Amino acid sequence: MLEFYSPSGHEQEISSFLVDEMNRIGLRSWVDEVGNAIGEYGSGEPFFLLCGHMDTVPGELPLKFEGNRLYGRGAVDAKPALAALVCASEALIRQGFHGRLMVVGVVDEEGEGRGIKNIAKKQLKPDYAIFGEPSGAESITIAYKGSLHVKLSIRTKTGHSATSWLFKNAIEEGFNLWKGLQRIHFPEEKKESRFYTVTCTLTEICGGGPSSTVPSSCDLHVDFRLPPAVPPQRMITEVANTVRYYRAMQPDVDASFHVEDQCEPYEADLNSVLVRGLSWGIREVRKRQATLTRKTGTGDMNLLGAAMKIPMVTYGAGDSKLDHTVDESIDISEYLDSIRILQKGLVRTTELHSRIQGAPQEKKP
Repeated sequence: MLEFYSPSGHEQEISSFLVDEMNRIGLRSWVDEVGNAIGEYGSGEPFFLLCGHMDTVPGELPLKFEGNRLYGRGAVDAKPALAALVCASEALIRQGFHGRLMVVGVVDEEGEGRGIKNIAKKQLKPDYAIFGEPSGAESITIAYKGSLHVKLSIRTKTGHSATSWLFKNAIEEGFNLWKGLQRIHFPEEKKESRFYTVTCTLTEICGGGPSSTVPSSCDLHVDFRLPPAVPPQRMITEVANTVRYYRAMQPDVDASFHVEDQCEPYEADLNSVLVRGLSWGIREVRKRQATLTRKTGTGDMNLLGAAMKIPMVTYGAGDSKLDHTVDESIDISEYLDSIRILQKGLVRTTELHSRIQGAPQEKKP
């Protein structure tokens, strides 16, 4: 898979390759209308959705082996995780797996998420979902923060910079509004935790004009990262209140905001059958307790978590600190272990699922 250079928008070759490979191992496979590679097996219970992304960030890297490490663009983010989902499916098919598997290699994860958004539209009803992203072979990612991207627009009357005290400077006013947004917090936050607090970043500023002119316009782009207790709509309400208050205090400044993008936070149930099953697989293969991690970024699990109210996790070999760097590489032994962990974890999850489904219902008095 690493031999195919596949930045967002250029996934056709790797998609065709994956469809051929999945057909070869027994998955009925095809490319959907947006370019996702999809393979399906079985019709029983439980139904597992196994999803990774085929695209990478731009910037081709040489493919090479050094010791036990394989280097190349996508060697961490996130071709090994997707490859492991395919290989684990092959192992399950060979041992006569009785459940249903759907393996999806999505396009455009590093872009605007066209691939996963198209999957969400299909109204699938899986029982469980695993997303392939680097968590480390012994770790399971159970949560991602949500996000909200807003654009602030400040407009003022302009004038000559020689008499700057007579005019409002749009850039300076933009910074004043930004300071107000930084003060937005909620009672449910846990200040000692980066995951359970709101964080925000000023990502872009555009303003000003010719010299000797007091700036009359400024646009600022802000990226909020949101804990589970603060869904995007709640933050939007507070942003609107802050902008409204600012306008009331500065009637000669025109301030407005526009929501550019938003993503719901997601946190899995620690005691779900899926978390327990995959944790068991890690203990069996790596002889260690699984680490459950919460990440301050976002992933495809956020989007599908909002659309499908089912147990889901993110899992895959690799160190996410190497994402998007020139040193992207994967330890081959860790990658191979991740395949076995997925195989054993899905079998264990299926067993636990069957026990729950077959348990007698409590009689009502």
